[in-house]
Amino acid sequence: MTAVLERSMTIAEPSRHRSPGPDFPTVAPPPRSRYRSGFWLAAAAFLTAMAFSTIPTPLYVLYQQRDGFSSFVVTVVFAVYAVGVIIGLLLAGHVSDWIGRRRILVPALAVEMLAAGLFLLWPAVPGLIVARFVSGLGIGMITATATAYLRDLHALARPGAGTGRFEVVSTAANLGGLGIGTLLSGALAQFVGAPLVVPYAVFAGLLLLTIVGLGFAPETVQPPAVRPRYRPQHVSFRRGDRATALMAGAGVFAGFAVFGLFTSLAPGFVSATLHHDSRLLAGVVSFIAFGGATLAQMTTGRLADRTRMLAGILAQAVGLVVVAVAMEDANLAAFLIGGGLAGAGAGVVFKSALAAYLDGAEPARRGEAASSLFFLAYLGLIIPVLGIGISTQFVSAQTAMWYFAGVLLVVLATIATIAVRRQGGHRIAQAAHQRVLGPRSGGHSNLPSF
Repeated sequence: MTAVLERSMTIAEPSRHRSPGPDFPTVAPPPRSRYRSGFWLAAAAFLTAMAFSTIPTPLYVLYQQRDGFSSFVVTVVFAVYAVGVIIGLLLAGHVSDWIGRRRILVPALAVEMLAAGLFLLWPAVPGLIVARFVSGLGIGMITATATAYLRDLHALARPGAGTGRFEVVSTAANLGGLGIGTLLSGALAQFVGAPLVVPYAVFAGLLLLTIVGLGFAPETVQPPAVRPRYRPQHVSFRRGDRATALMAGAGVFAGFAVFGLFTSLAPGFVSATLHHDSRLLAGVVSFIAFGGATLAQMTTGRLADRTRMLAGILAQAVGLVVVAVAMEDANLAAFLIGGGLAGAGAGVVFKSALAAYLDGAEPARRGEAASSLFFLAYLGLIIPVLGIGISTQFVSAQTAMWYFAGVLLVVLATIATIAVRRQGGHRIAQAAHQRVLGPRSGGHSNLPSF
């Protein structure tokens, strides 16, 4: 997911390259080998934190069975997590640019350990809500910071190299971590005793190890002697190309809506609607969706922007319909296939939408632009899933799923229409540009291609 944030990290890089002066004392740089090892230590911390954030996903069914609450309560618990992510992102997601990457990552990982303790010591519904909110705060701090840290470490370990390794590793740690968390949690719950205890205890230990590991990773940001005045991350949407802004906002909203479905209600649907009670299977369902998103993002990078976006829209649309039909027919195999397709499409649509928006942003404001889109993305994580949870209080889960799919299909059709029209408009603008400047201009234009 956040691999595309490498386009917005240019605002953070000058902190490593400023000339020594009164505000930036000279510090001897660590050897390149430390940056290489630090890259993998940071990637491990990123993956562990993201995996921990999805630990509760296959366990919600067990909480429901124990306490007797409805699917709507599950959506509330999940929505509170997303609210925590938004708050953490806006309050601390940008602070590492002048405080330092490790100085944000280590406390954020400690916050995740606090959440693990809350899950263990306060397993009632109010405790779940508080623990999920705390976990969301930590993830909001980690997501942008870890992405920037990996970009820094990669650039310092391999000067002059491309960003390919960074993009693959950051995508695998982020989206891959989300999928691995559900799989490990489901496996531990299936094969080890105390399923509502062991997964949290295991990850509390892993989080502690990553904190220790980061102690051996070099810092990449040299803080100024006079620290800038703090303010929360500003959220705004640039004026001008409203079509691009609408397409990008709708794209990230639709992508995260699918991720929200598969990290909240999908395991419950498998148990209650498809009549499969396996805890491992509950984790596999979410893993397939996130695994599909990870692979799709990694394998579609060479496609043209418009082609990639339309392919993602098609895959997400087909996957949503297959999931809805599978729930009507109680067909587990079709449900899993549809989940993989919807996840793959959502991953590609999200990446394409974010990239299209950031390409047109001023370099100095790309961090702000990315935060603005992530704000919309996490609204997509909250609102549609809450809608399903409320709907299940009045209609069947199958009908609620059709409502969800129908709304997203309309959103996806809107995105596809804008993408096609933008391409046509861009070609007309290029032709007019050629007529004005003549053939010697070489056909180059300042208009963004898509």
